[in-house]
Amino acid sequence: MPQIHLRAEEGDYAPLVLLPGDPNRARRISERFDAGSAREVNAHRGMLGFTGTYHGTPVSVQTSGMGTPSISIVVEELLRLGATRLIRVGTCGGIAPGLRTGDLVIATAACPTDGTTNTYLHGEAYAPAADFALTRSLVDAAAAAGINARTGLVASVDVFYNTDDDYARRWRERGVLAFEMEASALFFLAARAGVQAACALTVSDVLSEEVSTEESYLPLDELDLAIDRMIGVALEAGIEG
Repeated sequence: MPQIHLRAEEGDYAPLVLLPGDPNRARRISERFDAGSAREVNAHRGMLGFTGTYHGTPVSVQTSGMGTPSISIVVEELLRLGATRLIRVGTCGGIAPGLRTGDLVIATAACPTDGTTNTYLHGEAYAPAADFALTRSLVDAAAAAGINARTGLVASVDVFYNTDDDYARRWRERGVLAFEMEASALFFLAARAGVQAACALTVSDVLSEEVSTEESYLPLDELDLAIDRMIGVALEAGIEG
């Protein structure tokens, strides 16, 4: 039966689903599917979803929205509809030394600083981690495309405009590469369901004691090009993994 938010039936989504936060990005991804294969499977609340094929392999893309509350609803319903391989394709704020805007980050695990993951876990300690095989496929696809991806920890946060003076420093000193807003819930829900999940992120801005998000944010045309490169990596990894 159709889900409450994803107004689709079982079989409308492929086992492989890419998860961008932005509905416009979901449409752009669907335009890379094999010619004539893409069909819209969800438009409820503007959370666009499409299914088609890429190089003959079934694939879907579903808008996740922003933040762990939104992506958790989407992932819970995708799992009920048969999804088994989930790849988040989003953006992040880089905090690691040497990380630049436009770079690609592939998350191996996410620090669950968000309220949603904490609610699932009842406050118990837990380390939400990506699936190794699917993550390795992302790393290999990036290398094949000539992209030197950074792999490691990200922190999933609830607040985009955080004004704490030591915000970036504290997490940088813990080895975190970047801040983002969805991976922890995605990794937890996938692990609980016994399915694969991975996360590829384009660095849209860098945050340090010297520069703010607003000052460093990548011009939109350059950001779109970097995101397109990441999407190509995710599609190749998805069909190969």
